[in-house]
Amino acid sequence: MGVGDPLEASYTLAGPIAAGSWHLIGDGLILATVDVRFDVLWRSSAGDHVIATFTNHFVQPTGAQAFNAVLLDADAPGVAAAAVAGDLLVLRMTATASMASGPAYIPNADGPHTNGRIPSLTLP
Repeated sequence: MGVGDPLEASYTLAGPIAAGSWHLIGDGLILATVDVRFDVLWRSSAGDHVIATFTNHFVQPTGAQAFNAVLLDADAPGVAAAAVAGDLLVLRMTATASMASGPAYIPNADGPHTNGRIPSLTLP
């Protein structure tokens, strides 16, 4: 994913979400030094509502570590969402700054194969 090319993962909700602390695992393969914003959204028929936001500056690894995932554990406060069954919880990942003209951050879908973890959220 390069600057301006957001990537989203969504989950269908069964009901409301309480306010509280959110935990993000945002491990990724870093192809170029990059700033990434992770937005947790409640998507309803009225549009998108930001619940929580995380940001991180990833530095491209070099040498023997060049193809390993760069680990990210982060916590952020989140607001309550009056979601109803069928609304979506969305994790949007957006590269916001990089010197690369192409992809800079790839969410680590390879898990332990690249010494990382699958990106995930822990709800309050």
